[in-house]
Amino acid sequence: MKIAMIGTGYVGLVSGVCFSDFGHDVVCVDKDATKIENLNAGKVPIYEPGLDVLMAKNVDAGRLSFTLDLASALDGAEAVFIAVGTPTRRGDGHADLSYVMAAAEEIASLAKDYLVVVTKSTVPVGTNRQVKQTIRKANPNLNFDVASNPEFLREGAAIEDFMKPDRVVVGVQSDRAADVMADIYRPLFLRDFPIVVTDLESAEMIKYAANAFLATKITFINEIAALCERVGADIKQVSKGMGMDNRIGNKFLHAGPGYGGSCFPKDTQALARIGQEHAMPMQITETVIKVNDEMKRRMIDKIFDLCDGKVNGKTVAVLGVTFKPNTDDMRDAPSLTIIPALIGAGAKVRVCDPQGRHEGEALLPSVNWIEDPYKAAQNADIVVLLTEWNEFRALNLKKLANKMNTATMADLRNIYSPKDAKKAGFQAYTCIGRTGFVTETE
Repeated sequence: MKIAMIGTGYVGLVSGVCFSDFGHDVVCVDKDATKIENLNAGKVPIYEPGLDVLMAKNVDAGRLSFTLDLASALDGAEAVFIAVGTPTRRGDGHADLSYVMAAAEEIASLAKDYLVVVTKSTVPVGTNRQVKQTIRKANPNLNFDVASNPEFLREGAAIEDFMKPDRVVVGVQSDRAADVMADIYRPLFLRDFPIVVTDLESAEMIKYAANAFLATKITFINEIAALCERVGADIKQVSKGMGMDNRIGNKFLHAGPGYGGSCFPKDTQALARIGQEHAMPMQITETVIKVNDEMKRRMIDKIFDLCDGKVNGKTVAVLGVTFKPNTDDMRDAPSLTIIPALIGAGAKVRVCDPQGRHEGEALLPSVNWIEDPYKAAQNADIVVLLTEWNEFRALNLKKLANKMNTATMADLRNIYSPKDAKKAGFQAYTCIGRTGFVTETE
């Protein structure tokens, strides 16, 4: 089957590459000429483990191509996926659907034969009906259907998630559209991966409800961690005990500096806005947004407390700035709240991140980027562990401490322990949800 994929961002590119690996003929379309030129040269614009190899494989096989020309991409296509950005709209928190509707209008002006217009972008409930109305108004004679096919890809594990999904969600209005979507996902159906076929509104809501729930779970454990510090409990043991309950599960129960990334921040805001517009406030989600923002500020306070209340003139080495490991994505990363606060208070900040510099240089212009964590810690007054990259999970703490001016660590991912830090020679150490301060008297 020929498929057109509008948008070569994270979702569009990963989906297009994986669909081509299913055996489909996929043409990815974008308006960014430089991006298309780079893709045709084999350069992947995002960091996602394994994506470059899979892309090259399917380009070489003739199943995957990239173009600026939507008309040629639609010629003979049975489905066109809209995978453009839906950023939070400035001022009201709603998802910005301008790119989605622009894509719909362009499809209407260029499509000639029957096709299914599939929304892959994360969109508010009711958007697919708006897409249908937009296309119908622009081209009343076009024979088409719409479908909702939300993505559930984890950055850093997107290919695995696409090829071995927990479920595929498809919202349709006709049997013909359902048949086209079934053909697209046949390789997964044949391997018994669950495919949920439902109506448009339910498919749209599944995406928002799932992300809001996961964001809630993260925020809940972060609040419990804060309470653990007050009462003397250990959040790692609490999380372990909670996670053993099958009704709860152990995923997303790792305390940290707050969620970030491309999905949770904008999707929780969009869901809250949808609730407000329909006179059904999403009170839990609204609280989650508020508490998550507070958690990031709480991390700043922890760093300041470890530095006797001030960082002015001190050198801070930050290990990890992306919102999670195995990605170069900096969107709404806790580092974008924490690091500017440190700089604003007079700190000199060095940053070490395996992939963060690509986006981070523009977002954090006042930091010094250093490739090696030990060089970043040289003569530093404090090390802040902010993203749990594998490179930072097995540091030689003794070597790290010996290089520092003052052996102090804020471990905001609970990678190590007070015992590890003390044994390595750290004079002060704090983490999240545990009694974390190490002093010479302990």
